[in-house]
Formats: sequence, structure tokens, C-alpha cells
Amino acid sequence: MTAVAPQALDASTRLSVERTYLSHERTLMSWVRTATSLISFGFTIYKFFGFEAGKALVQPDQWLSPRTFAMIMIGTGLIALTFSAVEHHQSVRRMRAEFGIKSRSVSLVVAAIVSILGLLAFFATLLRA
Repeated sequence: MTAVAPQALDASTRLSVERTYLSHERTLMSWVRTATSLISFGFTIYKFFGFEAGKALVQPDQWLSPRTFAMIMIGTGLIALTFSAVEHHQSVRRMRAEFGIKSRSVSLVVAAIVSILGLLAFFATLLRA
């Protein structure tokens, strides 16, 4: 695949490309917000019912235990974040090739940080921390 050198863009096209790029950034940040909610909700449920189990109010032989539910929620958040980050990277890469944008994606950095925290929460839940 040969890359075509980007041409100088007129002001209208340049602003349109910038709006599209920022739209991709906002979309990824929306997915980061959603993944953060799923991860934190799952871990909170796990910890809350862990405290309740200490009071002997929760029966540990349930089909869908709080730990399993938490791992499903955290895993869903991590998968959604991964898919959205890959989609964002592909879209921005296409825009860079076609229009020559040189911006770095701050939202990808935030997505990476949230995914690391999500992995820590997942393994803490998995190892019953």
C-alpha cells in the first residue's frame, strides 16, 4: 500500500479534519468513562458483598456470586475499552495517512491508564484480595 503525500489543505477542509479528529477523541473518552464506570461498579460490588459476607448475611453458594459478577463487570469494561482504543487508533491512523495530522492522542494515554487500573482491579478480584 503506497501512502499518498498529504497536500496543503484549505482552511475549511483543515477545520473539518480537526473537528473529525476531536470527535474521535471525544468518542474514545466516552468509552473510557463507560469502562471506568463498569470497572469501578464491579469492584465496588465485590468489596461491598465481601464486607457483608463477614457479617454472614450473604450465602457463598450462590450461582452468580458477587465475585463472579464483579469479574464479569470489570472484564466487560476492559474489553469495551480495548475495542474502542483499537478502533480509535485505526481511525486516527487513517486520518494521519490521508490528511497528515500530527496531533498526539491524549485520550489513548488516559485509556491506557484506565486499562492498567482495570487490570489491577480484575486481578485483585481474581486473587480474592
